[in-house]
Amino acid sequence: MTPEQIAIVKSTWAQAANIQEEVANTFYTKLFEIDPSTKSLFHGDMEAQGNKLMMFFTMIVGALNAIDTMVPVIQDMGRRHGRYGVQLKQYDSVGAALLDTLAHHFGDAFTAEVREAWTAAFVLLSTVMKQAQGEQA
Repeated sequence: MTPEQIAIVKSTWAQAANIQEEVANTFYTKLFEIDPSTKSLFHGDMEAQGNKLMMFFTMIVGALNAIDTMVPVIQDMGRRHGRYGVQLKQYDSVGAALLDTLAHHFGDAFTAEVREAWTAAFVLLSTVMKQAQGEQA
């Protein structure tokens, strides 16, 4: 990711953090619409799951300038997702749901440049997770 993309992701995530519950709810609604097979992966309190999602993204976005320090955490998350039954192809659904969610909440402020920055961030994150998940298979 370029320094400009990192700055864009950080500034837009700061806005999303102000409406965390709404963002999490929208994300899961969109994910289940895009890929109904993902719904069976979630058991229990979806509000708590949404809180975990938002905390994870907040942690990762906060560390984008030094992402190497977060690689072990991201790898561990990938391995756990594998144990939960996440299929590698489902990462595409998650990425689409994330971008749709951000577009929904940011409206016109979700420009092509913002979409590109978030796409780069998600590709970085999901690549590390998928590699770690694949290593345990």
